[in-house]
Amino acid sequence: MLEPKARNQMVDAIVLAKKDVAVKWCADASDHAQGTGGKPWRYLLIPHDEIAENITLDALAQRFAFVNNK
Repeated sequence: MLEPKARNQMVDAIVLAKKDVAVKWCADASDHAQGTGGKPWRYLLIPHDEIAENITLDALAQRFAFVNNK
């Protein structure tokens, strides 16, 4: 799950609260997927100015994925 936000919103209380819910949702979805042969879910909160044509999704995931996603 990718969520781009303006850099100045990255520490906004509402954005961070939504991030916490999304991380939990991804953890729950991953647990379910593991039991049904699906793929794991991850959450990325990405500053908008980090998204560029020469940046891969894998590179963004390495930089902005939450370590446990739980």
